[in-house]
Amino acid sequence: MINPLEIKFDSCQLTDEQFYKLCQDNRDLRFERNSKGDMMIMAPTGGETSERNSEINFQLRLWNKQYKLGKVFESSGGFKLPNGADRSPDASWITLDKWNNLTLKQRQKFLPLCPDFVIELRSPSDSLKSLQEKMQEYIENGTKLGWLINRKDKQVEIYRQKKQVEILDNPTTLSGEDILPNFVLNLELIW
Repeated sequence: MINPLEIKFDSCQLTDEQFYKLCQDNRDLRFERNSKGDMMIMAPTGGETSERNSEINFQLRLWNKQYKLGKVFESSGGFKLPNGADRSPDASWITLDKWNNLTLKQRQKFLPLCPDFVIELRSPSDSLKSLQEKMQEYIENGTKLGWLINRKDKQVEIYRQKKQVEILDNPTTLSGEDILPNFVLNLELIW
């Protein structure tokens, strides 16, 4: 298991603008920051995980094109969460209302909000515990529905507001419930 490289920023902090520029200057690297301002550098995913992420985003985007209820983002899109963390879920979605309330300037940088829906796909190098903590962070910052897809164990953890985490063993589909009406993710193409 390879954990992200964590760089502590106890004695100094990067501003949001400095962090954004660092990410732009190093587009081949994936950076995130926790709520304390410490930075994580994540390794790129392997081909198999990347292909599965692409399939997840395709299915989500196809649903969104049909229903036009929001905006879909892939793993290189950054979000500035209310707790100060900068995160980039593997797939995410926000309502049109949230998108329309952003200024043009805000749309150009990391979006200053928490997605309504997130998906994290566990790659072979990901720590399950760190992904679970990240999912909990999304929920605490306003995500309404989140899926942690663990291909290794063929399990999905479903995160919802004010509810216990639900664990499904080897499901073939997942429902977007009332957050993403009529969205069904076909997991047979992900496993």
